[in-house]
Amino acid sequence: MSTVETTADAVVEELRQVVRGPLVGPDDPGYDEARKVFNGAIDRHPAAVVRVADVADVITCVDFARRHQIPLAVRGGGHHGAGFSVGDGALVIDFRGQRSTHVDPEAGTVQVDAGCTWGDVDHATGAFGMATPSGFVSTTGVAGLTLGGGTGYLTRHFGLTVDNLVSADVVLADGTFVTASATSHPDLFWALRGGGGNFGVVTSFTFACHPVGEAGEIVGGPVIYDLADTEEVFRWYRDLMPGLPDELNGWIAVMGVPSAAPFPEEMWARKVCAIVWCYSGPRERADEVLAPVREFGSPLLTGIQPMPYSVLQSAFDGLLPSGLQWYWKADFFEEIPDAAIATHRRYGERIPTPLSTMHLYPISGAAARVPEDATAFAYRRGGWNGVIAGIDPDPANLAMVTAWARDYWEDLHPTSAGGAYVNMMMDEGHERVRAAYRGNYDRLVEVKRRYDPYNLFRLNQNIAPD
Repeated sequence: MSTVETTADAVVEELRQVVRGPLVGPDDPGYDEARKVFNGAIDRHPAAVVRVADVADVITCVDFARRHQIPLAVRGGGHHGAGFSVGDGALVIDFRGQRSTHVDPEAGTVQVDAGCTWGDVDHATGAFGMATPSGFVSTTGVAGLTLGGGTGYLTRHFGLTVDNLVSADVVLADGTFVTASATSHPDLFWALRGGGGNFGVVTSFTFACHPVGEAGEIVGGPVIYDLADTEEVFRWYRDLMPGLPDELNGWIAVMGVPSAAPFPEEMWARKVCAIVWCYSGPRERADEVLAPVREFGSPLLTGIQPMPYSVLQSAFDGLLPSGLQWYWKADFFEEIPDAAIATHRRYGERIPTPLSTMHLYPISGAAARVPEDATAFAYRRGGWNGVIAGIDPDPANLAMVTAWARDYWEDLHPTSAGGAYVNMMMDEGHERVRAAYRGNYDRLVEVKRRYDPYNLFRLNQNIAPD
């Protein structure tokens, strides 16, 4: 064994003696499981994974990584496509053992540990008929989605996830612990709302939550159209969306029909255009608001029905288990021109594998009424968060789905607003990160210089302090 390896082992053993939670190193049982993340294409070998038991463990790990100049990764849900929650030779702070929630129904808030998924939060808030705006898959981690902005089914009704963040408990790069809010460390609070994990390790979030639908039950589900109708459906959807009430949200996709119940077996893997709708307003208005949706076109399948919000939020969980091979490309779009629609039709016909897909998620309604400089998340002019995802269980198909996603993105990008949602970007370099924040980037750099001048928190969509 070399001197470098011996030193590294000694450092890991030193840390093992001072943390309360279990430390898993390369020679420990369970190491390969501990280093896995959602994207099965990521294969990195950290120096150690610490399943932190409490905030004290987080402080210890941050201090340790800073003193020993070890790369530091932070794992909440481990859902990010680029796999930033692990790193070769890194110390991983793993929050998976920290998953408690506390709902205060009188205040309309929920406090959430950093290891929670949105399924944990939906379970807690749903008992009170409420929800916090989140994403579209309940296995997504709360921490990563929140710090990147948070677009989801309730975006048009109640804003982004960051618009509903009340406060965050944070361990800073120097090991100090603070609570960031509108009145405490307001510059840090501003940066956390979309600036990613660049500024500290958030150990707990407090969110506003809202009454949803009828005692937590929404009206929603998919409407699926033949791929040949794609251009007609996209044009109708593009023109309809600006006039819809905030309570109705719908994301549009080109995709393969999932090969599972409740979809009819004769439709499995068929390439289609689809819209998944969510009406979260008063039940007595549901028929009126959804009438244009129900009356349009000749759908192959209409699955709109009352259901608990948590059911819609988790509807795709079983189709997208951890360990699949993923490659993502993303952009924001402020409009959907006819040229883009033709591109969606063309690449919809070329979908390479049953799970590969393209989604456009609205950022309109309540989310678009927030000023661009009110949070780090800058794309507030209405429009959509778009993602192209090449997905397959077989590693042998990764190059194929990656090529499809890249080619699709290259053809579509000229119609975009320029930047992309950091939660759906791969590791794409500094200019893409800068473009994600528009005019907010320079202010983010200033906050970074104050709270992390040595860039300890750099395994992310990094905002460097210089």
